[in-house]
Amino acid sequence: MSVPDAILLAVALYAAIGVATAIAFISVGISQVLPHPTPVTLGARLLILPGSFALWPCILLRWRKTRRHA
Repeated sequence: MSVPDAILLAVALYAAIGVATAIAFISVGISQVLPHPTPVTLGARLLILPGSFALWPCILLRWRKTRRHA
């Protein structure tokens, strides 16, 4: 495997994990991370989607930390 292929594979894996995390977070996790009873509208979820896709490692750490304290 050449270096460009390895970089492309790493980017593809990052993107795939990001998509899965973002979808799970905006559908279930966001209500667990925010203080209750904070309502989250569909528009707000759509605005959060790109950021949670790009920053999925931070999202997973925060979500995991919140689930430990619950």
